[in-house]
Amino acid sequence: MMQIYLDNAATTPVAPEVIESMVSVLQEEFGNPSSSHAYGRKAKALLENARRTIATTIHCSPSEIIFTSGGTEADNMALRCAVEQLEVKRIITSPIEHHAVLHTVEYLQKQFDIEVCYVRCDGNGNIDLAHLKELLASYSKTIVSLMHANNEIGTYLPIQEVSRLCRENNALFHSDTVQSIGHVPLNIQELDIDFITCSAHKMHGPKGVGFLYVNKRNKIQAFIHGGAQERGLRSGTENTASIVGMSKAITLITENLDEKIAKVWSLKKSMLEQLQLHIPTICFNGETSLENSLYTILNCSFPSSKNDGMLLFSLDLKGIACSGGSACTSGANTGSHVLRALNLDPQRQSIRFSFSHYTTQEEIDFLVKTLVELFNSK
Repeated sequence: MMQIYLDNAATTPVAPEVIESMVSVLQEEFGNPSSSHAYGRKAKALLENARRTIATTIHCSPSEIIFTSGGTEADNMALRCAVEQLEVKRIITSPIEHHAVLHTVEYLQKQFDIEVCYVRCDGNGNIDLAHLKELLASYSKTIVSLMHANNEIGTYLPIQEVSRLCRENNALFHSDTVQSIGHVPLNIQELDIDFITCSAHKMHGPKGVGFLYVNKRNKIQAFIHGGAQERGLRSGTENTASIVGMSKAITLITENLDEKIAKVWSLKKSMLEQLQLHIPTICFNGETSLENSLYTILNCSFPSSKNDGMLLFSLDLKGIACSGGSACTSGANTGSHVLRALNLDPQRQSIRFSFSHYTTQEEIDFLVKTLVELFNSK
């Protein structure tokens, strides 16, 4: 039976070259980067080379990169440091953010009695910029936290426009770029932003490692206390092998990026057009154009059928892996908070298919064929 993986928004397969780079570190450069002897110095050199590689890729200073255990920790660090250390009294976010942001915001609201505002979105997940501008007209010190590309529906944030509004209103700006970094060009020098977050396993790197970019104008203090790692900002012995793997992953995925975008977009477009042809009552959640959505995500809303509630299971039995939403909450059986926030029809079953440059046209054709058979079966 053909095995097809179309859940890359949850996690991506680790690239063989990444595995090779990590194994080399684990076997040969196992020293603690904080040790002063030769083993430690070699590990430290690998760590700083990785930091420089990542900084070069997103066009920032290496000193602005802080290694973390992943995107969730990085989101927590950005928001908590903003409130606890940078005197932020107000957070503007949206109801369709990842729970790493929403739950952190809820905690900060309860713990520090800060004001929280939720900017309106339209039915496709587009932020209402006029409403955002209205919310920003406040004297309270504010941080705006809006993700660059939604992890469930793929809709893009007009990140440069939001950055401009934040600067005009003296607000800090944090963006969760976990789904977009490595998949779209990101130039920090052209984007006036305070914090961005990254997780390696969304771009064919290892799980359990990521980074937080902190603009050097923001002077923060330790988030995790203990040692003096990461310039005293995030204690704990660095995971050298995984950090090297993340550096390798971001280098690989950004090589020939235009070609990768064109290939994956053609697969998404092919799937969209085939489904519209064979299942005319299908709808799509979020924006679907290349200009307005992440080319790696297609969220489909299927008409009611005898397979209601069983579609994911039926696809899994056919060897096709996909999801009903964020992997972080898929076991909770509460449905998608993103789709609920957009007031989409709860009677229709929605499935998120997410692609990578390893996905093939043959796999897309098999998926469409399988879906058509499931909806046409008696």
